[in-house]
Amino acid sequence: MLKTARLAEMDWPRYAAAPLPTSPGPDLYRRRIEATRARMREEGIDTLVVYADREHFGTMVWLTNFDPRFEEALLVIRHDRKPLFIVGNECESYLGIAPMFAAGEIRHERQQSFSLISQPRTSSRLLSAILAGEGISHGTRVGVSGWKYFTAAEHPDPRHAIDAPAFIADVLRTLAGHDQVTNETAMFMSPRDGLRTVVDADDIAHFEYANSVVSQSMRSMLFALSDGMTDFDAVIAAGLNGLPLGCHPTFCTGDTAPLGLAGPMGNRLRRGQPLSANLCIWRANCCRAGWLASSAADLPDAASDYVEAFAGPYTVALDRWFSMMRPGVAGGDIKAEIDRLLPFGKFGVFLNPGHLIDTDEWVSSPIFEGSAIPLRSGHVMQVDIIPSSRTYFSARMEDTVVIADKRLRDELRARHPEVHGRIMARSDFMRDTMGFDVPETMLPLSDMAGIAPPFLFAPEKLIRLG
Repeated sequence: MLKTARLAEMDWPRYAAAPLPTSPGPDLYRRRIEATRARMREEGIDTLVVYADREHFGTMVWLTNFDPRFEEALLVIRHDRKPLFIVGNECESYLGIAPMFAAGEIRHERQQSFSLISQPRTSSRLLSAILAGEGISHGTRVGVSGWKYFTAAEHPDPRHAIDAPAFIADVLRTLAGHDQVTNETAMFMSPRDGLRTVVDADDIAHFEYANSVVSQSMRSMLFALSDGMTDFDAVIAAGLNGLPLGCHPTFCTGDTAPLGLAGPMGNRLRRGQPLSANLCIWRANCCRAGWLASSAADLPDAASDYVEAFAGPYTVALDRWFSMMRPGVAGGDIKAEIDRLLPFGKFGVFLNPGHLIDTDEWVSSPIFEGSAIPLRSGHVMQVDIIPSSRTYFSARMEDTVVIADKRLRDELRARHPEVHGRIMARSDFMRDTMGFDVPETMLPLSDMAGIAPPFLFAPEKLIRLG
């Protein structure tokens, strides 16, 4: 039986601040490199070339803790030698961020074509010479991992569609042969069995810290909103602490309200307008959407029943989504339930209702129409259900949760009892105060879990289920 949604005034909970976890040492990355080599052997891959650039860096960070900032970079992994970083001019001095490099367990070579244009380019070998020196020759099985793999429905030859720039892919194909170079991104990013798509207890501590930070920033921003302030001032009030962004902050209101990816640009907040905003750092994204209003009296007449007709049913659908966050639940079943509870004609939910998140805001998703891919223990899921309406605008309670079986929960309790305690406090609040169905297998990481004020000038008015 579906629950009912009602508006209630209440204080927001306060949780103990999550401290910055200890940075992992080289052992973690050694294990990840060896797990990658094991998967390479399973797939018959001789050499794996991992591509990264300023935006597409997630797999390289997962393997090494290095991201290339301004430039392109490659990580070359073979079975018989130390991995090799290939980087441009400016990244060379940054390689020490990688614990295995600092320990002398990853080699490097500068390749100045990876540098920004017009920088010095006369003191490095050609990329073809570097890669040939790594043993890539005719007949070598070369896998390339970037940030995207393809299906037969979208590409005539997905196995050989390489998601790296042509100046790199062409060199690899010339050396090894076209058919020998394959897209192996799914090795890391597939929701079914990708190496990056499950976490352990130590990883959860890092995800929880990021989500605590970003949700507290969102809270600060929401409580600072006032009629007439600029969107710049609103984002300043968020007080982000400088951790790397996972995507650009968005802030859409007034004329930019329909432009979901627009950022702050000097607009002034006006009572009676809609607003959506997100703040995203590595491993965490927090988004809220509602109306710049204190009550329904501030809304346009056509949207005056926003809570009853739109935000309330959305919250009920979220309750069902939370209840399904259990290992073994098929992604297609989750998609079908959200489609049933939020019919497209009224709510317009187009993208996947939930996806995996890491340092890259969207990794992949097991949740799509007809998906038989089950949720796995260790999946870190983004509660990303985005309704859209010309009348009611939107509603949003976008946060991050972890799917955890008993073994992972016990591991977290033993290794990080304070992290476990904060997660249990969030679960209790969602369940006991807000009325959500929170299974023990779903671990909420955000300090705003269960909280989504529909009237953003009255953040103490929250939707409670009963």
